[in-house]
Parts: sequence; structure tokens; C-alpha cells
Amino acid sequence: MLPEHADSEIALSHVTVRHPTASGEVTALHDVSLMTRAHNIAVIGLNGSGKSTFARLLNGLRTPTNGVATVAGLDTVKEARAVRKHVGFVFTNPDAQIVMPTVAEDLAFSLRGRGLSKGQIAERVTAVLAENGLAAHADLPAHDLSGGQKQMLAIQAVLVAEPSMIVADEPTTLLDARNARRIADLLLNLPQQCVIVTHDLELAARCDDALLFDEARLVAHGVPSAVIERYLSEIVARP
Repeated sequence: MLPEHADSEIALSHVTVRHPTASGEVTALHDVSLMTRAHNIAVIGLNGSGKSTFARLLNGLRTPTNGVATVAGLDTVKEARAVRKHVGFVFTNPDAQIVMPTVAEDLAFSLRGRGLSKGQIAERVTAVLAENGLAAHADLPAHDLSGGQKQMLAIQAVLVAEPSMIVADEPTTLLDARNARRIADLLLNLPQQCVIVTHDLELAARCDDALLFDEARLVAHGVPSAVIERYLSEIVARP
């Protein structure tokens, strides 16, 4: 894992993302330009505002129709493989991310193809399970875990591969207040740079930087308190 001072530059230059639907072409992002090196970055806005599309741009799950997106100087289209190694992605629903039968197997799956021996993989998996209170669940079916435990497993399955940036798309949405706080604390205290898409304004306020999207446009970028105030006064309060 990279130390905290190694935060990468995220840069978008006039990025537009369009995609076809049954009723015609939809613009998911429109002419977005930004640059940030902040450690913890909140991404806020109403549903359908472009938040998740922005998040998916950062590890190549979505690609620009126009413009260029780079992470740590890597073009997310031209250098997609390198970007995916650099950026780990955490989905809203951990069930969409858990792919192996047991907890330990799911963590081990993330380490395949990385030149590690079976012993090295087992050692790393054991350490991660112990660090996160999941050791007793190692051989249990992953899908039998509680919601909070599943999200913890999904995050650890990303972290075990040692990316230098984490992008989390609404990671606390499906959790109760206690587990949401636990996941938020985990993400905000990682050594890795973290981009968090969230409707939780308390979580957003704890970040170092904030981006506000509205109707496919980036409408505010800056100190979280100011961005959140603009969101509440200009967008949430809108008739």
C-alpha cells in the first residue's frame, strides 16, 4: 500500500459520457473538467446526477465519449489495464462483488494472477481476516454474512490486492447506522486515496474535498462544508 503522501492526481478534461437507451441517447456526464489530489474525496448529488458515472470513469468501467480522464497520469482508456491495477472499486451492493463460495476463498480470488505462491496467498488472507474481525468466518459461506460483514469483505477483497486508490460507490447505502459508521471510518482512515460516492452528508463532511454533480454537470468543487451547503440550498431545496 502506498503512504498517505502518495495521493494521485485525478484529472478530467472536457469529459462527456453518453450512452444509448431504448428511448434514445442519454448524456450521463456533460463537459466535466476537474483536477484534485485530495486524499478523501466526497462525490455528492441527487440520484441520476452523474456521480456513479464519474466514479466508474476512474477505473475504466465507463469511458468518455469525448474528452480525457486520467488517474496518476494514466489515461483511463489507453492505459486501462494499468488503471485497473491502480484503482480498486467497491460497489454499493457487496453481493455483486462476492464471487467465491467462502470468505477466505473470496479474498484469495483477488490475489490470483499476481505471482504469489499458494502459501503467500494464504498468509495474506489470514492476516486480512484477523485484522478485520472475520477470522472466525473464514470457511463460512460468504453470502451468509451480515450486510455489514459482506461490505467489509467486499472492501477487503479490493484492499488485499493493494491498489493505491479506492473508489467506493455508495458503500454505506444498504447498511444500518452502526455498520455504515464502521465502513465510513474504515474508508476515511485508509492509507490509500479514497473517492466516496455518497448520500450521507455527515460522511461527505468528513472528507478533504467534495464534488457536487447536478444533471450530468459538475456544479461545485471545493471544501466539503461549502459544497454541501450549496447542495442543500440550491439543489435539494429546488421545487
